Amino acid sequence: MARIAGIDIPRDKRVVISLTYIYGIGKPTAIKVLKDAGVSEEIRVKDLTEDQLNSIRTEVTKLQLEGDLRREVQMNIRRLMEIGSYRGMRHRRGLPVRGQNTRNNARTRKGKKASAIKRKK
Repeated sequence: MARIAGIDIPRDKRVVISLTYIYGIGKPTAIKVLKDAGVSEEIRVKDLTEDQLNSIRTEVTKLQLEGDLRREVQMNIRRLMEIGSYRGMRHRRGLPVRGQNTRNNARTRKGKKASAIKRKK
C-alpha cells in the first residue's frame, strides 16, 4: 500500500478514488491535487512511480487533513456551544443542527425510540 499523509491508501483502485480515503479529501479535491501534481486520474496506485507519489505527497501536504482538520471541526462545534448559539444548543442536545424536522424523523440524532408499553411476563 502507498502511504500518503500517514494513511495507507488502497493499491488496486484508481488514484483519484484512493485519495478519498484520506479524511478531508473528497473527489473534487483529489482531482485538483492530481491535476496540480501532473498525474493522470486513470492510473492505479500500484502503477505509480516514486516521482509521481512524491509529487502527490507534496500537493497533499499543502492541505489541512486528518487530525488537524478533525481538531478544527471539534473546536468550531465547541465554540458554538460556548457562545450559546442556536446551532450550539442543538449540538448540546443531540438534535439535528441544520433545520431538519424532528417530529417524525431524526432517529439517528435523537437515538432509539423509548416504548411506553410494558408487557406482563
